[in-house]
Amino acid sequence: MTLPAAPRIGIISQARMTSTRLPGKVLMAVGGRPLLHYHIERLAASQLPIYLAITSNATDDALAQFAAAAHLPCTRGDEQDVLRRYQQCAAENNLDIIVRVTSDCPLIDGALVAQGVQQYLAQGDGRLYLSNALERTFPRGFDFEIFSRELLEEAHREATLPSDREHVTPYIHQNRSGNVHFQHFTRSHDRSNYRLTVDTADDFRLIQVLIEQYNAASLPAEALIELLDAHPELVALNAHVEQKKL
Repeated sequence: MTLPAAPRIGIISQARMTSTRLPGKVLMAVGGRPLLHYHIERLAASQLPIYLAITSNATDDALAQFAAAAHLPCTRGDEQDVLRRYQQCAAENNLDIIVRVTSDCPLIDGALVAQGVQQYLAQGDGRLYLSNALERTFPRGFDFEIFSRELLEEAHREATLPSDREHVTPYIHQNRSGNVHFQHFTRSHDRSNYRLTVDTADDFRLIQVLIEQYNAASLPAEALIELLDAHPELVALNAHVEQKKL
């Protein structure tokens, strides 16, 4: 499949208030603003439309209110079937290409996402999956995945495992169809051991210090990595945290 000449591209960020290790984390405040504010503000640097995919649970009404106040299109659906939420959001907004991100990454770099999209578009391949999350060289917290609506619809039709539905892309990036092509978005020096995602209280503490004491919300990805390189005591704040397995 070739891509349309002028494809509709959108960033879909998934969020929920009932995360197991740090409930309500995306609306926890740093510097007087919720983490979700920083996430959306930094993604805006990509100059791509942003959509929020949240659950239909009453616990996520606060996220719906945030989206409304930010004039952010919002799709609501089943808490466990996040794949369905993505498919529904892409269909509602007639997207040809989806950039998947997660809302627990308050320092994600929209300019980096835009570079990934340009690399993706240059291939003109609707069967392509491109990400910086399979071959990891960036810190956790800058993750993005890019794929076509065709691959998303195929995954929605064919994926049956609960983990496939909850984590959205395993059916695609494990190449269950046997017909997915891959590219990896990488940097020359591996810093995948750094954590700039928020899953625990220690993760939150690092983000809090970075934003409130180091102006991290205004720094691009490479400057943030240089900052962590220069301050191992900051890295140590959450170096012990293990990423949850699929």
